[in-house]
Amino acid sequence: MNNLLPDVSISDKASNQSSLEWVGMQGIDIPITIIDAEYKRELHASADVQVNLPAAHIKGIHMSRLYRLLETLSDGKALSPHRLETLLHAMIETHQDCHTDSARLRLSFDLLIRRPALVTQGESGWKAYPVCIVSKIVKNVLTIKATVTVEYSSTCPCSAALSRQLVEQRFLDDFGNQVNLTSNTVAQWLRQNATLATAHSQRSEAVVSIDVPSNIGTFSLLPLINCIESALGTPLQTSVKRSDEQAFAALNGQNLMFVEDAARKIQAKLNGLFAAPKVHVRHLESLHPHDAVAWL
Repeated sequence: MNNLLPDVSISDKASNQSSLEWVGMQGIDIPITIIDAEYKRELHASADVQVNLPAAHIKGIHMSRLYRLLETLSDGKALSPHRLETLLHAMIETHQDCHTDSARLRLSFDLLIRRPALVTQGESGWKAYPVCIVSKIVKNVLTIKATVTVEYSSTCPCSAALSRQLVEQRFLDDFGNQVNLTSNTVAQWLRQNATLATAHSQRSEAVVSIDVPSNIGTFSLLPLINCIESALGTPLQTSVKRSDEQAFAALNGQNLMFVEDAARKIQAKLNGLFAAPKVHVRHLESLHPHDAVAWL
């Protein structure tokens, strides 16, 4: 009796012979370890792995080989650009019988970061930042791109100006004929009328991609996220008490922005610090049922 198990991916020929750009698997669960700028944590990731199949007559690739190679990333050691490059080369090497010369890997995960409250000492909370790292080798050229999504608050400058005009007009209506006003009178009026009209604001998101050189030790994810939040000035908060909410309101008032402003702020902050930054911002409008967007 022949104890060898059949492998029709090798023994059979493809019935419709054509080359395939990418073949593989997606949505594989895997733990990865991220060590980056004083950050170290094991995270759950979802992985997509594929190779090309240029040989039109080959029926199928070796999925199990890709799966086992992917497992090397779950050894508890830090994920790095060099490790991704090594994995991609191994994916190609193990598929030489398929004439493979290209490979790609996509890792998506949430970078979980503890953020302190704006004002209250000792208060903090966890915040998740979606990350996607896509690495591939095509025609012997390696590319690695990292994409992060950062949420923030945006307050419309136009809406703020219109609101200020209404408050100004009410003030003139109430005090237009009075010459001598005390500061206490004005302060009391403001407490009662400063929110006669308020600018609309909304939760917003910035999706930023950078090129990652293969010869560096980390992906600089945390510095990238911190840089984006610093540029915008209004990052979403975790643990919040009233004093923190007041501080957040002040940040919004001091950082009014259209989508155009947000995209330009981020781009200006990243230029020279990260390779080939690409910015896409989206304001989930509270005024409209549609979003405002901008790209750079």
